[in-house]
Amino acid sequence: MSKLIEVTNLSKSFTLHQQHGVVLDVLSEVSFSVNSAECLVLHGQSGAGKSTLLRTLYGNYLAATGSIQVWHAGEWLELVGATPRQVLEVRRQTLGYVSQFLRVIPRVSTLDVVMEPALARGWSKAQAQSRAQSLLSRLNIPQALWQLAPGTFSGGEQQRVNIARGFMVTWPLLLLDEPTASLDDANRQVVLELISEAKAAGSALIGIFHDRAAREAVADRYLDMTATRSQALGQEYVYAG
Repeated sequence: MSKLIEVTNLSKSFTLHQQHGVVLDVLSEVSFSVNSAECLVLHGQSGAGKSTLLRTLYGNYLAATGSIQVWHAGEWLELVGATPRQVLEVRRQTLGYVSQFLRVIPRVSTLDVVMEPALARGWSKAQAQSRAQSLLSRLNIPQALWQLAPGTFSGGEQQRVNIARGFMVTWPLLLLDEPTASLDDANRQVVLELISEAKAAGSALIGIFHDRAAREAVADRYLDMTATRSQALGQEYVYAG
């Protein structure tokens, strides 16, 4: 296995300007690495900074201090302080993110939303359409909805469209923010299968799973975010059971 991400002494704080400038330290000197074909699960109570960590890794939040190095295009790239162009290129080729919310351009069809990551990599439309149709079928999105804009769908349907888009291509590194939340048993099982397939293809995954059964099904190691928050130290341990 090869290392695909190395995070060192990563910190993130928020200044609450409407609360007299109170500074909230959410992440404090978090350090970990993840190898290919491995899933690191972020573990800890609500408010421990799990989602903040994912958003900081993806570049939605700017880190206060520390380092995020990813293996991109055959070399290590530092994301803390990277240019917007570099971040966008990493997002196109190396770093995927399945968030809890689907954000799409209005009036774009579901099929086009799911196909976009593959088309951005140069896939033919036929290849991308075949893969997107397969994923939508596996995730039980009725074919009658494929040409409709997903903004009109139910929350559960939007979540499954988001998952299909996230697994459209093989990402070297994939971030997962509660991908099984609110899914029924059948669709939860499909997501777990997609995660297993991604690991088998060599992806490194970092995820949040509030469903204990899902956590235990995918985790190779845990990062204890409660310890990270209270002790300024990321505690890693291997799942043993």
